[in-house]
Amino acid sequence: MNNNEKNIFPDICPILNVKLRVSDYNGALQLVKNAIETGDQIRMNLCNVHVTMVAQSMPELMIALNNPEAMTFPDGMPLVWAMRSWGADIHDRVYGPDFFELCMSKSVESGFKHFLYGSTKETLKKLDSNLRNKFENIDICDSYSPPFRALTSDEEKEVVSKINDSGANIVWIGLGAPKQEIFVDKIAEQLDVPVVVAIGAAFDFHAGTVKQAPDWMQDHGLEWLYRLVQEPKRLWFRYCYYNPLFVVKYLWERIRGRKTN
Repeated sequence: MNNNEKNIFPDICPILNVKLRVSDYNGALQLVKNAIETGDQIRMNLCNVHVTMVAQSMPELMIALNNPEAMTFPDGMPLVWAMRSWGADIHDRVYGPDFFELCMSKSVESGFKHFLYGSTKETLKKLDSNLRNKFENIDICDSYSPPFRALTSDEEKEVVSKINDSGANIVWIGLGAPKQEIFVDKIAEQLDVPVVVAIGAAFDFHAGTVKQAPDWMQDHGLEWLYRLVQEPKRLWFRYCYYNPLFVVKYLWERIRGRKTN
């Protein structure tokens, strides 16, 4: 990327060493448009407290989030509040499912063409149907439901060819964290697609297979509680361990009076 292109990128506010971008939905959307217009690839991560905390003990995830080619946005309100406490001029998170829907709504006028990677065949089928019903003339080039294991080298080559041949200019990767962020970091350089996004649970929400928290809970940083009640066996450790740990580590970072490097 050249110097002029760097100037369009939002500022960075590190939280626990994760380099989060100071931006909003419109800023993220503009980055997508710019990448498609110029053909210069960007990788987008939507990072919440869980991802931030897992990255503390998983170097490959931290590398993926902080890759120079990556734009990592705060997906959760606690991260937005933490960024504000350091003086960042940020007013809202870039929540994955909402950003996904925003891009879908702008598809026709902006020329967005989509490839959906992740989840199950059944979920992808429902997602495809829901998106086509909601957004007229949307261009979903193709989709792929990967096996629940690491791809073999031959499978990876086939997937890369499938995506590159699809004509898509945005690839949405919905594998769940931290698998999706690491996968994007690994595969993006093999893709000719200008925008590669690790999108989290957006596929399930928009397919209707998982319910979203009410807006008031999302606005007050309580989405985790709603999801915990829905899926306690799967999510109890994520929220009951990582959320308190984040508070402790964030407060320690604040007490020290500086951001970590």
